[in-house]
Amino acid sequence: MTQPPPSSLRDLESAIDAVVVSYDGPEEINNLESAALPNRRAVIDALNHLKPVVFMGFFSHRPLTRGNLRHGISEHLYPAYELLSEQIRRAISYEERRAPGDPGRTERWSEEVTLDLLQAMPKIRRLLNGDVLAAYEGDPAARSIEEVVFSYPAIEAILTHRIAHELWVAGVPMIPRILCEYAHGRTGIDIHAGATIGERFFIDHGTGVVIGETTVIGNNVKIYQGVTLGALSTRRRAAPGGVVVQRHPTIEDDVTIYAGATILGGETVIGRGSVIGGNEWVTQSVPPGTKVLGRARD
Repeated sequence: MTQPPPSSLRDLESAIDAVVVSYDGPEEINNLESAALPNRRAVIDALNHLKPVVFMGFFSHRPLTRGNLRHGISEHLYPAYELLSEQIRRAISYEERRAPGDPGRTERWSEEVTLDLLQAMPKIRRLLNGDVLAAYEGDPAARSIEEVVFSYPAIEAILTHRIAHELWVAGVPMIPRILCEYAHGRTGIDIHAGATIGERFFIDHGTGVVIGETTVIGNNVKIYQGVTLGALSTRRRAAPGGVVVQRHPTIEDDVTIYAGATILGGETVIGRGSVIGGNEWVTQSVPPGTKVLGRARD
């Protein structure tokens, strides 16, 4: 590594001293306990072990048979278990330093939650199979199931969401958001880990899609790029008992939402079988079977 000349070295040392002193200030980002925080890279490594488990035949580096399948899956689930249980333990430890802990959590809670997720992998695989089929059947440009799995960003975003949502429902802090924001960065699709999404969900193209925390999406829903399922208010609200108030819309079964549409509000329900046209702005409920096209409703 090239060493700076003596005069520059003095300036560099001075800059280092100034940065060190800045950590004595009142800023919230001056936390020096980061070693106890979850490690983002380790969380993503765990995700990258879970992805192949869903699609083993697509990501294996060697021929697979029913005879060696268990070994191949084990090669991914053992490290995924070790990585995730440690990172969840860190997340819980850090949270409990900031606020009183959950009395229902045992000493082995992180391991138990991780095992629950791994035991849910068959369910996640079934859901992803439906999502892949929805993409293949819903996009005339798709040439094969393999093409959808390998190249459609929505599949990665939905896969990551379905894994993160299991952890969100279990009450795991921080880790679900790390997972979903990683997928957001890779795909341009922003799905909050708290959103509830039904079967055979298809996002076509996908770039710029935003799905908020309390969104509820039914089965056989198809949305296009630039769609926002958001809140009318950005205020953090909770009902008595700490229950989160629904701030984002409900999309019932068999709904299609075209590019650029914005649907806002926790009381907004898009009825079953409805079609929301491109660039529409919707803040009121739509009855089942309605077409909202060019500001008109049929």
